[in-house]
Amino acid sequence: MQRFLLLFFILFSGFFFSRGQLNLIPYPQKVELREGFFIIPKAIGLDENLPQRETEYFKKRLYSGFKFENRKIEDGSQLRRSAIPITSSMTDLQKDQYVLEVSPQFIHIKSVNNRGYFLALQTLIQLFDQYKDSGKIPALKISDSPKFAWRGMHLDVCRHFFTVEEVKQYIDYLAMYKLNTFHWHLTDDQGWRIEIKKYPKLTQIGSKRKESMIGAYVDNTFDGKPYGPYFYTQEQIKEVVKYAQERHITVVPEVEMPGHALAALSAYPELACTKGPFESATKWGVFDDVFCPKEETFKFLENVLDEVIALFPSQYIHIGGDECPKTRWKECAHCQDLIKKNNLKDEHGLQSYFIQRIEKHVNSKGRKIIGWDEILEGGLAPNAAVMSWTGIKGGVEAAKTNHFAVMTPGSYCYFDHYQGDPQTEPNAFGGFTPLDKVYSYNPIPEELTKEQSKYILGVQANLWTEYILDFKQVQYMIFPRLFALSEVGWGTSKPENYKEFESRAISHFKILDKMGVNYAKSIYNINGKVIPNQNGVEYELSTSQNPDGIHFTLDGSVPTANSRTYKNAIPVSKSMTIKSAYFENGELKSAVSSQDFKTSKTTGKTISLEQQPSENYSFGGAFTLVDGIIGNQKQLGKTWLGFQGKDVVATIDFGQKTQFSEVYFNTLDNKGSWIHFAKSATVQISDDGKNFKTIKEIGKQEILSAKGKINLKVGNQNAKYLKLKIEYAGIIPSGNPGADSKAWLFVDEIGAN
Repeated sequence: MQRFLLLFFILFSGFFFSRGQLNLIPYPQKVELREGFFIIPKAIGLDENLPQRETEYFKKRLYSGFKFENRKIEDGSQLRRSAIPITSSMTDLQKDQYVLEVSPQFIHIKSVNNRGYFLALQTLIQLFDQYKDSGKIPALKISDSPKFAWRGMHLDVCRHFFTVEEVKQYIDYLAMYKLNTFHWHLTDDQGWRIEIKKYPKLTQIGSKRKESMIGAYVDNTFDGKPYGPYFYTQEQIKEVVKYAQERHITVVPEVEMPGHALAALSAYPELACTKGPFESATKWGVFDDVFCPKEETFKFLENVLDEVIALFPSQYIHIGGDECPKTRWKECAHCQDLIKKNNLKDEHGLQSYFIQRIEKHVNSKGRKIIGWDEILEGGLAPNAAVMSWTGIKGGVEAAKTNHFAVMTPGSYCYFDHYQGDPQTEPNAFGGFTPLDKVYSYNPIPEELTKEQSKYILGVQANLWTEYILDFKQVQYMIFPRLFALSEVGWGTSKPENYKEFESRAISHFKILDKMGVNYAKSIYNINGKVIPNQNGVEYELSTSQNPDGIHFTLDGSVPTANSRTYKNAIPVSKSMTIKSAYFENGELKSAVSSQDFKTSKTTGKTISLEQQPSENYSFGGAFTLVDGIIGNQKQLGKTWLGFQGKDVVATIDFGQKTQFSEVYFNTLDNKGSWIHFAKSATVQISDDGKNFKTIKEIGKQEILSAKGKINLKVGNQNAKYLKLKIEYAGIIPSGNPGADSKAWLFVDEIGAN
């Protein structure tokens, strides 16, 4: 006798279901367990009144092996004649809310609209995936709705381009995990990727570049291969937008202005402050040539936006607004006249003028603008929303002035950052944003009141593609971190129960395997953490798996299953190399992790900083400077602290008077990322921690000569406290990326011997 599946409502007495028993991502707001099980049938009966488009999606997503039959289900008598049919009903639930009920006889979804029904189907598909092997789903009731209205993922297609089919796959990933916004970054210095019929040279010229940077930025290496022309036709744009709409995802286009405009200027140089010529950038970074705020530029951008608005029905149009150097505007007679004519304070006021001009046009078309948090410079446009990326400050400022904000701080939400040990990961932009850090993020800043918090629209993760060459690498960088983002955006993340979430995330790897997704397995790798002890530091190893499977060596050799088994943190009393790996049944299951230690008299000592590092580059805090690990100059990951516009003043307490005759530290130069060598450094000592004496000073030339690897002979000293003052480079000079902005200072290991 064939059985059929029905979505139909019935009440049972219930009790709450344990999170650990359901592998749902994002986890629902409320789950109740009921008596019995729903036996998974071989055939599924579908109520013919179910929303057709969403139901067809359900049939395609469900694993193979099912037969589907449409059935007309009008009342309970139909239920008795059919074994198990599927139905849904529209009720007075809140927007995007759904109720999914599974009973031994049938399944029923209640929702207020098709979007709620679609969200319920994602949950139902995951239940089928989890329980298909056992053949039965526990009877339960799920009452669910998202906390945040904006649950987004961004994709940069300018640095590297991805096909329509790949973009569709990306959208599918978002839909699977209940994200609802796709931010499509379509224009930048390195390429213009959207057809604008009024300005054909944008794609004829601006969609290609003569070559691309490869490898680490500091290597300054290029492939010598033309890239492009790559762009999307307007018909392809429509196709993607329709595809997303069918999955209840809003596509938000981004057209960068006034900065990040080299690709556009290569096609229409008359829109710049200088004559050019220009070409699409071959390097990554920020460039001085930007749109000039003259009438022909505004007319050009208005015409471009008119075509963009016609293609994208989204409420918001993203206009960039970030990283706009003011160098050309300062040198431009027209710009200076415009500042005087409009009584603007300075070039930052001119940026605000620029954004407000654009906003008026977009508002006149019935839309709103959203931009990166630099659009706050000089004053925020009246109806603009802010995408807060440099930290949370932009979002806080927007919300406190009754402007909407989307939280996307780089320290939690930049998926181009490393997600595992940089030594075992593919080349990435820098930073360190592992799965647990993404999961720990709370999009509502603590400093906001309950009323102000209503202006936080939600959360978004960004994927910039300077170092992502193909779609397989896109998959690697977003999974499994997208799982964490999904639950944060849904509002059910519990950072204190991270291990429970991690277990659910690992269970979803089977789904990704079935889909052929190239996800990162970094959480299987060994995670090393340096912690202080009485004699210096020790190295703590951990894994998401059974810790008894960790084996390690101390002599630099590659560990095997016969190497020492990890039991407790490893003391690091001298310079050494620790290599570790995870094994199951004698078989290597992880990458081999390797960590070099260079110990000194400061290693593991108490250290304090007068100013804290940027959140993006703060892993380990001040202790990173005395953990015995020397930073890799090609990887801005876990081992460096980064400070923008701040001096580093570090005080180390030896605990007792200690003799030493040399002091060393490292600093970086990576001008494309606005990172400059330190301007000067001063070494001081003290016995009481209050009164310090200077024993050494060096200037910029000595730091340049040493290429940032500073080793100072300070004579024979005997002191309890060591203070190192490292001065940042100041304002970035004209002719450099980020000109007129505050330079970054990166510092690592402070040692003394």
